[in-house]
Amino acid sequence: MLVRHPISRSPRRTARRAVPALLLGVSALALAVPTTLPASAAPGGPADAPTSGATASAKSGAAKAGGAKGRHLTAEAREAGLEVGNATMGWRQRGTARPELAEPGSGLLRYGLAARASSSDSFTPKGVLGVDVSSYQGKLKWSTWTKKDRDFAYVKATEGSSYKNPYFKNQYGGAKKAGMVRGAYHFANPAGKAGYKQARYFVKNGGGWSADGHTLPGVLDIEYNPYGKTCYGVSKKKMVKWISSFTREYKKLTKKDAVIYTTTDWWTQCTGNSGKFATTNPLWIARYGTKDPGELPKGWKVATFWQYSSNPIDQDVFPSKRKRLKVLATEI
Repeated sequence: MLVRHPISRSPRRTARRAVPALLLGVSALALAVPTTLPASAAPGGPADAPTSGATASAKSGAAKAGGAKGRHLTAEAREAGLEVGNATMGWRQRGTARPELAEPGSGLLRYGLAARASSSDSFTPKGVLGVDVSSYQGKLKWSTWTKKDRDFAYVKATEGSSYKNPYFKNQYGGAKKAGMVRGAYHFANPAGKAGYKQARYFVKNGGGWSADGHTLPGVLDIEYNPYGKTCYGVSKKKMVKWISSFTREYKKLTKKDAVIYTTTDWWTQCTGNSGKFATTNPLWIARYGTKDPGELPKGWKVATFWQYSSNPIDQDVFPSKRKRLKVLATEI
């Protein structure tokens, strides 16, 4: 707002008064420039791009992540479009190229070199098909996916010890209303609080389980560190102990064994290819660009879930029949 000074005041004095106002305007403009990619240009790709208000809400949720303060994304994670404190399943597998439209006017985005080069773009594995989502997808129209025969969904609930997906209730509840079997996942931070504490936080904020026929067991998403050293600066022995702490507490709280999501290479490097969990915890393997899950971590004979593509959002398969999937939602 311009303030008209009395004519009696000198032009030089008026000019001096105007300088601070000009600087203030420049500062405000600088603050308005986003420092991270918008939700519509972030990992996983939106089914329905969120509004600007929704994007702000997601950024607010990421900013409140307890482990976010003082943390910095790796160059690879920044290029993948992650927000500090808000990583997603398979973020590293997607590659680091900027997104491009899959189909003109479709509103669906393809992410990364892995998505563009993947032979899985035109490959649909046998089994029950599903998707996984996070805050980057905002408010979803689940009928988009049920019409494409996606029968289950996993939704990110938490990360570390204080991040909560601001869209969780909408996404999780919406999947159920659409007739999908759904579950929640937790992005682990082994460099943060103890495993059992993160399990409690996860269960408290959407990761619980009940034998109601439409709730899948919670998932421990443990994979590449987007904030630094691949194995979070944790030794193989301590990593196995951390995972044990999480899975034991989850079982104690829910009476259900958590699913473990990982990649064979990360698991081998960071746990020493431990076979400790193969007889208790279902495996969810991530592997793109192939027509099978490939070599599995030690001890597991089959992958209960396989994340096989990220185009246009993360694509998953339960390699059996729907009635077998329902067993995970009904039996302890």
